[in-house]
Amino acid sequence: MSAEALDTAAAHSLYREIGRDEWARLAEGITQPLSETEVVQIRGLGDRLDMAEVAEVYLPLSRLLSLYAETTKRLGADTSAFLGEPDSTTPFVVGVAGSVAVGKSTIARLLRELMSRWPGTPRVELVTTDGFLYSNAELERRGIMDRKGFPESYDRRGLVEFLTKVKSGEAEVHAPFYSHMRYDIVPEARVTVRRPDVVIVEGLNVLQPPPSPNDVAVSDLFDFSVYVDADPNHVARWFVDRFLALRAGAFANPNSFFNTFASLSDEEAVETAMGFWNDINLPNLRDNVAPTKHRATLVLDKGASHSVDRVLLRKL
Repeated sequence: MSAEALDTAAAHSLYREIGRDEWARLAEGITQPLSETEVVQIRGLGDRLDMAEVAEVYLPLSRLLSLYAETTKRLGADTSAFLGEPDSTTPFVVGVAGSVAVGKSTIARLLRELMSRWPGTPRVELVTTDGFLYSNAELERRGIMDRKGFPESYDRRGLVEFLTKVKSGEAEVHAPFYSHMRYDIVPEARVTVRRPDVVIVEGLNVLQPPPSPNDVAVSDLFDFSVYVDADPNHVARWFVDRFLALRAGAFANPNSFFNTFASLSDEEAVETAMGFWNDINLPNLRDNVAPTKHRATLVLDKGASHSVDRVLLRKL
């Protein structure tokens, strides 16, 4: 057996492997809290999320996360009581990682809505790591504009400081705001988090190990993490499909950073999208994102249809 195969086998031994049908049975008896209209509003461009997928995959996941959050809160309260201190329980932080176009943004939005319906976690906030990208001007200054989305393009220290404040229980914490229309940070805007029950942090590189042994990893500040996995060939197709949909939608807006792509023919658009995929997104997935999969608490394994085929849950 090769070293790679041994590493994969060792990683898998850390997880319970749960098939789609078995996982779906965990939702039996749980009422679906979202309407079809709400699911459509949550669904990202190119995603094929439907009511069955919500009920069979994400409803049980939201319940599991809620149980983890409630248990962590009780442990925090018990620890404070043991130490004779006031209860200082802080937000439960969930990380959601995975490739571009794999659907992690939709999953993060969906989990925010589902978790907020459980009694123990009514207040849920979502923060994306796009806000911690360096500004385009700074990326240009550093000569890494063509590596936007790679680990070095993020203000990792700023993200760690933000999450440290969240986990320390500060009453109000601010994060930068990123505009996909501008393809840049908006200096005059920010996202505010006010001690919710749960904070979901979504991004490509949130499970990256620290750059040195003396540094804090972003994932050190997570209580639970989800990695959204799929065959890169499937993700490439989803990326192209999304690019084509954006060309007819958001790219057509004259204020869009990508407006120049709106007039491309179908053939030109596919060629352009595959260029972005092969030159930027696939190398980033292969070298930086995919190697972090086995750092996750739970892995959602998607098939060619964009739906989840199995779940890997790390053993306690």
